[in-house]
Amino acid sequence: MKFIVDSMLGKLAKRLRLMGYDTCYDTKADDHDILKISNDEDRFIVTRDTQMAKIRGAKIFLIRSTDLNEQLKELSKFAKIKLDSKQSFSRCPECNTPVKEVSKEEVKKIVPEFVYKTLDKFSYCAKCKKAYWQGSHYEKLVKELKSI
Repeated sequence: MKFIVDSMLGKLAKRLRLMGYDTCYDTKADDHDILKISNDEDRFIVTRDTQMAKIRGAKIFLIRSTDLNEQLKELSKFAKIKLDSKQSFSRCPECNTPVKEVSKEEVKKIVPEFVYKTLDKFSYCAKCKKAYWQGSHYEKLVKELKSI
């Protein structure tokens, strides 16, 4: 399932990407842009905008909560997304590009020395030129998702 998230839900967009869901998010996109992208790319619109939610024929999930965990619960209920997905951490949280697993040597110059010395598994976003690894942020997210 692919999503386009409006500008009111930036944290949710990033979390969906961390969970491995293809999530388009552009703070400059207006309602017309969002509808066009949704139609062109077969994406579900995720919004808190009650006016947008009234548009007939569009695939829209209206999120009511302002709390991130509650938003995930709502989306999980409506869209049947899995909160414990095996695809987690497969996308760049910044740009949505799929990341690829790389060798430790490939990221030596861009990760902190301590991280390089203590971990062996890394992923890399070719678009953002960023490396990712399963540190405390990973454990925190897994714990949060399990609690939801």
